[in-house]
Amino acid sequence: MPCLTISTNIRLDHIDISVILSALISTVAEIMGRPKSYVMVGLEGSIPICFGGSEEPAAYGELVSIGALNPDLNNKLSAALSFILETNLSIPKSRFFLKFYDIEGYNCGLNGSIMVIESK
Repeated sequence: MPCLTISTNIRLDHIDISVILSALISTVAEIMGRPKSYVMVGLEGSIPICFGGSEEPAAYGELVSIGALNPDLNNKLSAALSFILETNLSIPKSRFFLKFYDIEGYNCGLNGSIMVIESK
C-alpha cells in the first residue's frame, strides 16, 4: 500500500485539490503497478518551507511502500510526481525533494492489524 505525502508552501485555498490528488494517485498506482484502491495520498499546503535559502514555491514529499521500490522505479516516480506539481502548482522540479521509504509490512497498520504477507 503506497502512501505519498506532500507538503508545500503554496496556498491551496482556491485550487481544485481533487484534480491534483487524482493525478497523484493515478500516477503512483500506474508506475508501481498497484490498484488505485491501494494508494493513499495526502497534500498539505501553506507549510513554511525554505529550500536553498529561498521561500519561493517548493515542496517536500515522502513515499512509503511495502516493497517494490528500486532505483529505476523511484526515478520514474520522481519525474512523474514533479511534473504534476510543476503543471498544477507551478512548483519547479528543482524545488521538489522526494524521499522514498521501502519498509516491511509489520511496520504498517491497517484495519486494526499489521500488514504481514504470509509466505506459502
